[in-house]
Amino acid sequence: MDRIQFKPFGFSMLSFGRAGTIVAMAALLASCGDGQKQQQSGPPPTPVTVAAPVKRQVSDYDEYVGRFAAVNSVEIRARVSGYLDSVDFKDGQLVKDGDLLFTIDKRSFQNAVDQARANLVTAKSNLDYTEADYTRGQQLVKEKTITDQTFEQRAQAFRNARAAVTGAEAALRSAELDLSFTELRAPIAGRIGDRRVTPGNLVTGGTGGTTTLLATIVSTDPIYFEFTFDEASFLRYERNAKGGKDVASRNAGVQVGLKLIDEKDFEHEGRMDFVDNVIDRSTGTIRGRAVFANANGVFTPGMFARVRVPASAPYEGLLVPDEAIGSEQARKYVLVVDGQNKAVQKYVTLGQLVDDKLRVIKSGIGPEDKVIVNGMARVRPGQAVNPQAEKSGQQGGQPATAAPAKPKQ
Repeated sequence: MDRIQFKPFGFSMLSFGRAGTIVAMAALLASCGDGQKQQQSGPPPTPVTVAAPVKRQVSDYDEYVGRFAAVNSVEIRARVSGYLDSVDFKDGQLVKDGDLLFTIDKRSFQNAVDQARANLVTAKSNLDYTEADYTRGQQLVKEKTITDQTFEQRAQAFRNARAAVTGAEAALRSAELDLSFTELRAPIAGRIGDRRVTPGNLVTGGTGGTTTLLATIVSTDPIYFEFTFDEASFLRYERNAKGGKDVASRNAGVQVGLKLIDEKDFEHEGRMDFVDNVIDRSTGTIRGRAVFANANGVFTPGMFARVRVPASAPYEGLLVPDEAIGSEQARKYVLVVDGQNKAVQKYVTLGQLVDDKLRVIKSGIGPEDKVIVNGMARVRPGQAVNPQAEKSGQQGGQPATAAPAKPKQ
């Protein structure tokens, strides 16, 4: 039997298979070319917002914790002993200088005054008699009517009578003084504590250690704030002061700021008042003191607060938003955009945080750097970015170059 051969359209089966292989290889090469082209183009640059550091007149500050202390504090104690007759104030009220606080039973002291007055009258009457007798004796001794011995006796009687009057006057003043001590008045203006003794109790007076404490008064306006700082800070303050850059030194008048435990900003202003003359040997710290106005009475002796004192003279600093600062373990950095629109990591040294959430940068960047202030979380060092300038007023409400602003005290 003859072999039948099919040659449709003039192609053999072998040539048809070769054609299919060529088509498949062409498709594969086309797909590889598209992949290489896509890989070469890569993802689009990440859009970020950049801004130049803000230039501003700033000062460095140190913060310390301390307590309020009263400028004046007085313990009310009786100077004479007796039974307490009345209490003439309400516990915790504000009192003025001279206000009546306590009254001790006056009757025995009034009797002593009356007796002293009577004794003085008698002494003066006796003085008048002896003085007249002494005057007559002077004439009689000249006339040799009396002897010198008799005249001397009259003179001695006159001297004794005069001394008796002086003693009676002193006794009267003492009795009147004791009588005045039965009324205990406020020696200073301030807030008084609670009464320690109720009426009817015996009060022990005098100047010894067994006297009865009746109440305590502390002044409220102005008020001291006391804190301690270390020896290194003390040396820095003193050297700055000697160099004409007066900060928290012994020179009074340096302005400081204060905030209470429930406040966010140092909104209370005061002035340095005192720096101690010795450094504590056990702690290596020295005591400082500032004085604050306290017209509303919020500051209370013993209350904790934080004080901020200037640590340097004003200087022109560079500031960036605090959220533009990243952390790498113990180091801080910012991302800036270079001339090729790539993110570059720069390590920086930080200063204090100012009131509009800008952070002072002491070193690491320059005024010409373009700092990434928005989109930092989407960028890695070396990555291409699409920088966009920050809109005016977006960076803490300050332009890139601000006029010198007074630091918040």
